[in-house]
Amino acid sequence: MLDANLKNQLNTYLQNLKRPVELVVSADDSPKAQELRLLARDIESLSPLVSISEAQGKRMPSMKVTNADSMTDITFAGLPMGHEFTSLVLALLHTGGHPLKLDDAIIAQIKELPGEYHFETYVSLSCQNCPDVVQALNMMAAINPNITNVMIDGSLFQTEVFERDILAVPSVYLNGELFAQGRISLTEILNKIDTGAVARQAEALAEKEPFEVLVVGGGPAGASAAIYAARKGLRTGIVADKFGGQVAETVGIENFISVKATEGPKLVANLEAHVHEYDVDIMDNQRALSLKSGELFELELESGAVVRSKTVLLATGARWREMNVPGEQEYRGKGVAYCPHCDGPLFKGKRVAVIGGGNSGIEAAIDLANIVEHVTVLEFDTKLRADEVLQRKAASMGNIEIITQAMTTEVVGDGKRVNGLNYTDRATGESHHVVLAGIFVQIGLIPNSEWLKGTIDLTERGEIIVDGKGETSVPGIYAAGDVTNSAFKQIIIAMGSGATASLGAFDYLIRHSAPELEQDAA
Repeated sequence: MLDANLKNQLNTYLQNLKRPVELVVSADDSPKAQELRLLARDIESLSPLVSISEAQGKRMPSMKVTNADSMTDITFAGLPMGHEFTSLVLALLHTGGHPLKLDDAIIAQIKELPGEYHFETYVSLSCQNCPDVVQALNMMAAINPNITNVMIDGSLFQTEVFERDILAVPSVYLNGELFAQGRISLTEILNKIDTGAVARQAEALAEKEPFEVLVVGGGPAGASAAIYAARKGLRTGIVADKFGGQVAETVGIENFISVKATEGPKLVANLEAHVHEYDVDIMDNQRALSLKSGELFELELESGAVVRSKTVLLATGARWREMNVPGEQEYRGKGVAYCPHCDGPLFKGKRVAVIGGGNSGIEAAIDLANIVEHVTVLEFDTKLRADEVLQRKAASMGNIEIITQAMTTEVVGDGKRVNGLNYTDRATGESHHVVLAGIFVQIGLIPNSEWLKGTIDLTERGEIIVDGKGETSVPGIYAAGDVTNSAFKQIIIAMGSGATASLGAFDYLIRHSAPELEQDAA
């Protein structure tokens, strides 16, 4: 099942096992079940601490990773390969007694949770966000025997997916009820089930001493800015909703100079690891609410905490632009999606639409065409804006239809899920209806700057206006990355602007902390 390279890597990891791990396989005669049996045997062959047993489980094929003493219950329904192979490796290590990379306070909080929590996490193996959620819940299950988690490959258990109307991944159920949809961190999970957690975090944040540089945002620009500030010896903090920003949702990256090819989650992990090399206070799962000027800048967070700093560096990035048509919000996560790599496998063999004819839209159409029955691309302009090479590729595929001068007017559904959309032909004014099961929106980005209106100068599009040093209209407030009026939105440009803005803040601090010259008495 595993090739020689994966076996060698896994063999190295399994040397860290400290206690027995049992793989309980539930399998029928299907091809996937046979592959799962082979995977279990490969793992068993690499460590004397791993054993296999078989049992009839709720889902087949599935494999439970457990230990008799700790009674951990981590299950993979389906074949945990692709992006989820890492989740399997970590489940083996944590069940086998390898220390978790979590703060002692978080581990204690998980251990002390009252009640029982049975999580079911629906994923697609091509989803780059799903492993973060699976791994967070698996760690909780490895710590507390009253917590269980089952990773479910949605493409393999289509009946369940249909019955639960799951049209977006990751989708997490807790004790049979929908708990969360989309990427969610361990801290966010704990905040939802431990009602006092948010208040405790806010109290701890409010007690922090003022920073010299406070970075708002944890994407490439924010990470770069924090590293440059910390290297200057400045007291540096990062406030971020989710570390990584848009990059965490990017699959293939081939234009990051010096790295031929990588994936978003891997780059985010490297960014975070690099930031941790320095004395940077990372305050994640925190959303900014307002920013006030004074002797010190005061950043108010949605949790109620106020964090203070001598300078502030805004790197809040951007998010996918929405269509803003009737039905879009009603069917968000019920057929309206924004990540073709994550949610595409849920529409296998069905008809879908892609809104947008730029690079992102045509790339999405090409990827989806390999999974779904048919893709309809709707472009508002008179022609596609994607690179010529992408247009040629799309034109060569027999199941992609491209419609230009198409203005989407409505998302249509049956109350539970999308079943079509309406659009107007801008050339003729005629209205048309397209029958489909999913709509993937790829129409550009919108800066995350609404909370700053009236605080600093913004462009008409909401981008923060900065000068050559990254300084905004308010002295001491700097900005970098996709949230600014930079000409191009690229990872490498965001990193460079983060460094520029950080050096600008350093220069500002030097000039404003220098003692005033005493005037000659004469």
